[in-house]
Amino acid sequence: MLVKIRRASDIKQSEITSQSDYLKRRQFLKAGVSAFAGLGLMRAGIGEAAIQRGPGKLEKIANIRETAYRPPEAITEYEHITTYNNFYEFGTGKSDPHRNAGTLKPRPWTVVVDGECEAPGEIGIEDILSGFTQEERIYRFRCVEAWSMVIPWVGVPLADLLKRFKPTSGAKYVAFQTLNDPEQMPGQCLPVLDWPYREGLRIDEAMHPLTLMATGLYGEVLPNQNGAPLRLVVPWKYGFKSIKSIVRISFTKREPEATWNMQNPREYGFYSNVNPEVDHPRWSQKYHRIIGAGLFAGKEKTQLFNGYGEEVAGLYAGMDLRKHF
Repeated sequence: MLVKIRRASDIKQSEITSQSDYLKRRQFLKAGVSAFAGLGLMRAGIGEAAIQRGPGKLEKIANIRETAYRPPEAITEYEHITTYNNFYEFGTGKSDPHRNAGTLKPRPWTVVVDGECEAPGEIGIEDILSGFTQEERIYRFRCVEAWSMVIPWVGVPLADLLKRFKPTSGAKYVAFQTLNDPEQMPGQCLPVLDWPYREGLRIDEAMHPLTLMATGLYGEVLPNQNGAPLRLVVPWKYGFKSIKSIVRISFTKREPEATWNMQNPREYGFYSNVNPEVDHPRWSQKYHRIIGAGLFAGKEKTQLFNGYGEEVAGLYAGMDLRKHF
């Protein structure tokens, strides 16, 4: 039995929204069948009994390992997670992706991996689903627009995937690219951004145990509007760093291009770590609202690194976080 240990990344009850399935799970826990904590870096599997499951509209992911990357509280409801999105490839409104993403074809899907590595190649979504242990990770998700959710992702530690391609000592960064196909992503017909969408991480950020290559949420494959079939999840960074519908991963020697940083470097830094002390030029980052919390819910204080500072602060030791925002 895992012992509950509170850490800085544990999520408070006040930070998250209600979920009906959670009540059943709480009764299950109280019965003494299982007890564990949202311990940030623990990865011990404890079965599938409490894996969060969606409404059954999409393919279930088999053999998910439940981990202790989870709080014992409720999570954001599936409906909110799948209908309130930023995915400009399908429109700039929050409900546009849910309405318009049906044109995306997430199967078959292949990701090219190249650059500073010994074993460049390709890998398909089916190989990722069957060739790697899928883990459930319940993470905070903080948007740069000052709203948040708590999402039960399913996926593979990014480090496990990247190691297969044997990055060399020249790999200082990892670059990611979204599909560029206006027929499947009609929003790309408009010059809203410089398509295709691009993002990047330092190699140590990419290899960090918290960084996830998500294949699903709520125990099912990713809905199109949430970045199917593969998206990045970096829980201590603002959400736009978690690039969706990835088709290319490149190991690079130099800092790669990042779409919003190129669009407006004054407002969107390359690192984009969650930081309540560095405001967006047009709004404060000290507080955020919780999606689905209700009409009368107040705003919550934002934590440095989205509450994952105990795990990731060392990555930025000695750096001026106001300069390297």
